[in-house]
This record gives sequence, structure tokens and C-alpha cells, in this order.
Amino acid sequence: MTTDFIIIGAGITGIRAALELAAHGEVFLLTKSRTEESNTEYAQGGIAVAMGPGDEIDLHVQDTLDAGDGLCQESTVRILVEEGPARIRELIEWGAAFDRQTGELAFSREAAHSRHRIIHAGGDSTGREIQKALIQAVRDLPSVHLLSHSFAQGLLVRDGVCGGVQYLDEPSGEVRQLEARAVLLATGGLGVLYPTTTNPSIATGDGCALALHAGASLADMEFVQFHPTVLSLDGAPPFLLSEALRGEGACLRNAQGDRFMSRYHPQEDLATRDVVSRSILTECRNSGSPTVFLDATLLDSTTLEQRFPNVFETCLKFGLDIRRELIPVYPAAHYMMGGVLADREGRTTLPGLFAAGETASNGVHGANRLASNSLLEGLVFGARVGQAMTKGGPPFTPDRSRPLNTYPWPRVEGDRPGHDLRPRIQRMADERVGVIRCGESLKLTLQELGQIPFLENGLRQEQETNNLLTNLHLMAGMALLREESRGAHFRSDHPTRDDQRWRRRLTARCDGEQDQVIYETIPVDGIL
Repeated sequence: MTTDFIIIGAGITGIRAALELAAHGEVFLLTKSRTEESNTEYAQGGIAVAMGPGDEIDLHVQDTLDAGDGLCQESTVRILVEEGPARIRELIEWGAAFDRQTGELAFSREAAHSRHRIIHAGGDSTGREIQKALIQAVRDLPSVHLLSHSFAQGLLVRDGVCGGVQYLDEPSGEVRQLEARAVLLATGGLGVLYPTTTNPSIATGDGCALALHAGASLADMEFVQFHPTVLSLDGAPPFLLSEALRGEGACLRNAQGDRFMSRYHPQEDLATRDVVSRSILTECRNSGSPTVFLDATLLDSTTLEQRFPNVFETCLKFGLDIRRELIPVYPAAHYMMGGVLADREGRTTLPGLFAAGETASNGVHGANRLASNSLLEGLVFGARVGQAMTKGGPPFTPDRSRPLNTYPWPRVEGDRPGHDLRPRIQRMADERVGVIRCGESLKLTLQELGQIPFLENGLRQEQETNNLLTNLHLMAGMALLREESRGAHFRSDHPTRDDQRWRRRLTARCDGEQDQVIYETIPVDGIL
């Protein structure tokens, strides 16, 4: 089969790109689950945009740079923030119903934002409202074809150019090939690499693995953001408790009932997510308690029930009345700042292959994403990559340094069920490449991973396990090389930031034979 454009992933980034491409040819949009299932659907807090009273573009830019801890590319951040308002107005025209006060958009505040600039829908169901509006808009376009339950197994590369995808059509069990002028990876994150995550079960890092094995470079994989306040209650799934709760006045308390964030950061409960997550871990270790507590009783009942209906009802379902009771919380894997190395137009180092959204690493988030910038990123760069795919053009070539190190790549074996490896992989990620890392345990992780073979491509579950292995290899490798602490990457054996040596971005690529991974660095401002 042939078409004009292929998009793998149907979250906010993929659908926004499809809307841009629809007038320029036939678009096939593949998703391995139902069309509505993506990280976008689960986004609660909202979408950050400098449109509110007293807010300015420069303030939003600076907050983003501060959160990124020295590794953001400022020119890319400025694109995100400056183009954001137009993308929001466009989304409203497509039917997204954001919450309003006296007829105007209602703005809330989240951690590390200097202004109230978070718009939301349905109180705490923003992602669901955005996804609904986008899917309705794309379904009205005859040139866009939605292929659900279609699992991408590999990218088709011929003469050094990506020109399609091989995928498993799960309803029929058939393996099919689809060729195109350009391919976009918009597959979201990799939270399933960890035993506790806010991500849906489909977030297995497929896009990063597909790109690496096809010959593209990845970057910044050591930077994984943990959301600090995830419901930790026996019998309840890990459920994200929006940062907007703290923005509205809720606070964190330790096992003794004391507020503790003032001991760790001047912004207290509104510090960046990496600071809050590490602070929670420290409090739990000091007290021996498995959790700390989010105190939402400081908010009035009307605010809780109307502004956070999803949180309120979910907690009530598990016997917790947050109007009167403290909520046990603990950090969980939430967002990957790293991904497929891409420029601000979504071009990767492999001709014909594009990447955007959480799957990509284009320098906009640096070492730590500012809260609620992810949905904005999907809209802004989804539109930009769609425009770039219609024009084609060469890939970009980053300014590389000499190789820092290489690590051997595992061999391939068959005849073993992949799902048996998942608990082992998740345990390694959680214990050794989590909120706090150290060189000794990272070396041990790489040694152990080197003894776990990839499985022969077959069932979706087996390849997803291979993808998790691929991502953990790169995360551990980059975390070991980066001998400093910055943003979401904290090394207990190198607890300070070292700009002289490490204000650079780490990249990884496979060599021609794919029996080892080559790690290099590029300048922070090395992508145009």
C-alpha cells in the first residue's frame, strides 16, 4: 500500500499534524489501541498559554527556561510560547469548550509558573476535551484515514531514507507494509517502563525504539519527570492528582502532619516537580512512611467538587472524601523530556522521518518540563511538523562532538514470552533509574541489561518488551555519563550542577551494524 503521509500515534500531536496535512494529500494515522486512547486523554491540569490578565510572552518563556535548568533551547521555547495563543484560539473554533468565568477564559496556576496561565476544561478533564474536539475535526476530513489497533513493528528504510512502516493489523493478525513520502512519530511517552506511572498501558516508548533501530539519533533520555502527587491507596490504581490542586491552595504534609516543602525550596509547594518529588522521597525515608499526604481540606467544598470533579469522584469511589481527609500520595513516572532528536520543524537525523510531541526531543523542555507545557507543545509543534512534512527537504545534522563512550547492544533470541521480563525491567528502572540515581547502580543496570536478549519480533507484547529494553538501555547509559545533577536527573554521587562540563545535550545512535550504541554530545543551541 502507498499513501502520501503516515502518522504513528493519535494523541494531540499526531491529530494536529494530520489536520495540517489533510489538504496536501492522503494521510494514514495509525494507533495501536482505540483512537481516543493516548496520554492526551489523561491530561488533567490544563494547558499553559500566555493569554491571561497580567501575563506576558516573556514571562512564560522565562518560567519555561527556569524549569529546564539550563538545557532548553531558548529560540525553540519562544516558538512554543509565541505561537501558543493562535493554536488555542484555533482549538476553540474547532469546538473545545474550556472553562470560563463571566464569559472569559478561566486561568489557574500550577507549580513553577509566575502567573495564572493554565486554562482547563471540565474542571480537571482538559485532555479529554481537547482530544474530543481534535478527533471530531479530523473525522470530517475525507483524506485522513484512522487505523486503530495497528501496531508499528518497524520503519521501512531504503538507501538511507525512511519511506514507510511495517505494522501489525491486530484484528486480522496480518503484517502489512505502508509506504509514504514522509513518516511522523507521535507515539507519546514510555511511562510503562516503571511499575507505577500516570501513563496508560500503551506508553511503552515505541517511537524512540523504532527511530533508534532505523538509524535515527535520540537525545536527553536521562531526563524523566516524575509527577509528585499520585494517589497511593491500597486497592486504587495510580491516579494523578493535578498540580492545580496545589495551585489553588492545597499543600503537602508528612506523616507527622507537618508542612515540609519550606525546608526544600523557597517556592514551597509550588516548586518544580523534580524538587517536590525528591523532597517527598526524603520525607518518606526519614519517617519510614510509604507516603506523604496532600491536604486539600484547605479548599472549600464547592471548589473541590466543581473545579476538580474527576479527582473528587475518583477518590470518593475508593472511600476517600478529600473535603475532610488527607490524600496519601507518592511520585510516579509521568513524562519523558528526551526522545527522538528533532529540530523545531520535527526533522530527525534520518531523511523522511519526523518526530514531535513527547516522542521527540527538540530542546523545548530542557532538563525538566514546565507544568502544562506538554499539551501546548503538541498543538504548536504538531502544526509545525505537519507544515514541514509537506515541503520535504533534507534532515538536519547536529554539531556533534567526539564520541563519549559506547556500550554493546544485546543479541536477539526467540522462543521466550516477552511479558515475563516486564517486572524485572520495571524493577530495575524504578530502583536504579528513578528519581534518585548513582553511578554504581547505573553500571550494574547496564551490565544486567547486556545479559537480557531482545526477543524475535512477533507478538505485540514481545516487541513492546523489546522497546522497553531499548529505552532503559539509553536512559541508564545517558544517566551514567551525565556526572552531575540537573533538572529531573539527580545523581547522589554528583549532587551539584556542572555547567562547565555538562551544559550540553547527550545523544545516542546505533552504529551501522547495530551491535553497539554510540553516545555523543551536542550544544544546547545546536538545533536550528
